[in-house]
Amino acid sequence: MLFDGIPLEQVSTSMTITSTAAIALAMYVVVAEKQGVAPAQLRGTVQNDILKEYIAQKEWIFPPRPSLRLVRDSIAYCAEHLPQWNAISISGYHIREAGATAVQELAFTLYDGLTYVEESVAAGLAIDAFAPRLSFFFDVHSDFFEEIAKFRAARRIWAREIERRYHPRDPRSLLLRTHAQTAGVSLTAQQPYNNIVRVALQALAAVLGGTQSLHTNALDEALALPTEEAARIALRTQQIIAHESGVAETIDPFGGSYYLEKLTDELEQRVYAYFRKLDELGGMVRAIELGFPQREISEAAYRYQQKLEKQEEVIVGVNDFVSDEAPIEILQIEPRVEQEQIAKLRHLRQGRDNVLLRKRLAALETVAKSDANIMPAIVDVVRAYGTIGEIADVLRSVWGIYEEETSALFS
Repeated sequence: MLFDGIPLEQVSTSMTITSTAAIALAMYVVVAEKQGVAPAQLRGTVQNDILKEYIAQKEWIFPPRPSLRLVRDSIAYCAEHLPQWNAISISGYHIREAGATAVQELAFTLYDGLTYVEESVAAGLAIDAFAPRLSFFFDVHSDFFEEIAKFRAARRIWAREIERRYHPRDPRSLLLRTHAQTAGVSLTAQQPYNNIVRVALQALAAVLGGTQSLHTNALDEALALPTEEAARIALRTQQIIAHESGVAETIDPFGGSYYLEKLTDELEQRVYAYFRKLDELGGMVRAIELGFPQREISEAAYRYQQKLEKQEEVIVGVNDFVSDEAPIEILQIEPRVEQEQIAKLRHLRQGRDNVLLRKRLAALETVAKSDANIMPAIVDVVRAYGTIGEIADVLRSVWGIYEEETSALFS
């Protein structure tokens, strides 16, 4: 229903979903089948970065190991069947939004990416078969020069580590291709029109840092989903930077600047210090089980909050330059939408072939217990109109669910 009338061979679709990303991808493939569009024609990205969920976002279902398998299997499936699809968007955004510093965002995100690469290579995938389709997703805050340096350091570290570890033949395997989004956590409910300036500053930093793709937040997102007018202002911000500023006409315009080069070098050194610590702990999965990245981010967020309360850091309109203001109009979602969606789901379950569905869910359970790639079995269930919840329930029955060991976070 969502893609009715949209020719999938002509668009690129981004899906921000992780723990059930493989299922959403399967659904997209089946929608394309119904349109007569071959998988090889599909272009887009599915977020699919489960490690950052355990670190920061906290939206997981299964334990880390089977979750990594889902990511690995979807990467392998895309390499074989969806050559234009980005099977993962390795995401620093959520790590930064949880309170991480720029260094922590960079270190944990790049190390996550290297973990996914190692998992895929260990499973028998050639580096050049999938690395050119890896993508990244970074946050952009208001420390203008630090953010530019962060993007520069990310590209250098990624290329160096992929070359050193895997010696790819395809130069595209060395490229760090990234989307960026302005910092949601920087938006304020107080004096919300100030957010237009924050977003413009952050978007400009992302472009000067070399992002390939950009999302600009709306001014009212600290209060609600954006209104149409607020979304339009966010879009116009991008368009003014792209078409009026001239900053997109040159590559790496701050390259050679003493200050930017020094910042970039310093960021790299601090990232590698985190790499060494993660190596000592036994890799990212073990570090997550021990609560290391979670503690680092929590402590960074706490230190930043202390600075705000002491006014060592200023947020305009929040802890300084405060003024009375009239409330702005925000978007309201009607409660009836929930009931409409429930009714649609019930109608779907009544009209499908439930005998066929049960057979395919049983086949999915068998594959989940094996080492075979699980994506074809998920696609088969989707063809029989299995829902996300029904597929996830089968996988829960085999793999269990993950509960964070909270004592490790405070030890």
